[in-house]
Amino acid sequence: MRRYYAILFTLLLALGANAQIQVHALISSIKTLKAERLSSTTLERPFLVLKDGFVDGSEEENTLHISFDEMSHDVHFYTYTLLHLDRDGQTSNITSNEYLRGFTTAEISDYSHSLNTAIEYTHYQFDFPNPNMQLTASGRYRLLIYEDNNPDKQVAYVDFMVVDPRVQVVPQLRYNTQREINGRYQQLDIDVRLSAVNVRDPQEISLVVEQNNRSDNRVTITQPTFIQGDVLRYVNQPALIFEGGNEYRHLDCFSTYLAGTNIDRIAYMNGAYHAILFPDEARTNNQLYIHEFDSDGQFIVNAERTNDIDTEAEYMWVHWLLPEKLHLDGTFYVGGDLFENRMTEANRMSYDSEYGCYYLTALVKQGGYDYQYWFVEKSKKTATTQRSEGSHWETENKYAIYVYYRPFGSRYDQLVGLTLL
Repeated sequence: MRRYYAILFTLLLALGANAQIQVHALISSIKTLKAERLSSTTLERPFLVLKDGFVDGSEEENTLHISFDEMSHDVHFYTYTLLHLDRDGQTSNITSNEYLRGFTTAEISDYSHSLNTAIEYTHYQFDFPNPNMQLTASGRYRLLIYEDNNPDKQVAYVDFMVVDPRVQVVPQLRYNTQREINGRYQQLDIDVRLSAVNVRDPQEISLVVEQNNRSDNRVTITQPTFIQGDVLRYVNQPALIFEGGNEYRHLDCFSTYLAGTNIDRIAYMNGAYHAILFPDEARTNNQLYIHEFDSDGQFIVNAERTNDIDTEAEYMWVHWLLPEKLHLDGTFYVGGDLFENRMTEANRMSYDSEYGCYYLTALVKQGGYDYQYWFVEKSKKTATTQRSEGSHWETENKYAIYVYYRPFGSRYDQLVGLTLL
């Protein structure tokens, strides 16, 4: 069994570049909030693995590097603490000494001012876990950042996962769905093998499934379709049908001199750089699917002629244009990791009736970004790509499947499986 855990741990780390992590800046002056694996040099949405009952930050591949910019040269006093959450993102019913070893709070003391940039900012960073704060339980966590040692002055948070790999998860993606055959949708069937977990009731196990790190179409499954020996089988479940969507669009504003991918021109106006994108044509379901390599909504900060991209990359005003008639039954958003995969006023598009297009302007750090246009109908919370991007069964998406275990009498959800597809 020890050898099985060691092999599974290695496989999980190898897959870590595609796992899920969610960030959220709570005030507008916090930009480019990122959480990466400390040892990584590639795009990733990392997670942590419980080894021998804890995660202590001694291994770079099992440590997070968290960073963000505050849009001024003023020095702010930031502190962070850690909350254990249940599968639905609510605070667990356990105390900090049941999931945390060491101190309950820590200061963010590593910061640097931007250097020779048109728009000033200060870059903050820290690693977690560390010698002062270590984790002792699996599950979903929220690292909460606040100012002036006042928990009521929250500025940002990072949600991440700690998995204790004790079950085997075997997912299968198919295109012959209960809605269509080789059409707009993709359907997941999932087997969960419980050989290392003593489950008395199948409802002690629940699944959470996410597509491309989005939370609006996240699915929670609490009941298997049937049980076959020590395997819970989740097949033909309508909740596990997802829009295939389309490959993400790209923009690259790495330069203040040259127009990168999908950028019409770079301009310097009123003390700031502006990147004006080419107008994006809407894509429909009737158009043929065209494969493109993308990063499923992720981004990377990158800037030419810099020695330190953290403090020398410029912030640029990026202008999106989507020529489209006015839709009275909902709203368009620009979606992707650059907007934390949320639908808020920060990425909600406005309509210009004179020019007949939707538009959005946002302050973005130099780099390469994936994005899509999402449409949210009135009275709905889930976005669709079918109004602007089309939806195809062939589209390559990243699915994350979390297996939570909450035995009878337990006060928190253990994360005992995490599989990526």
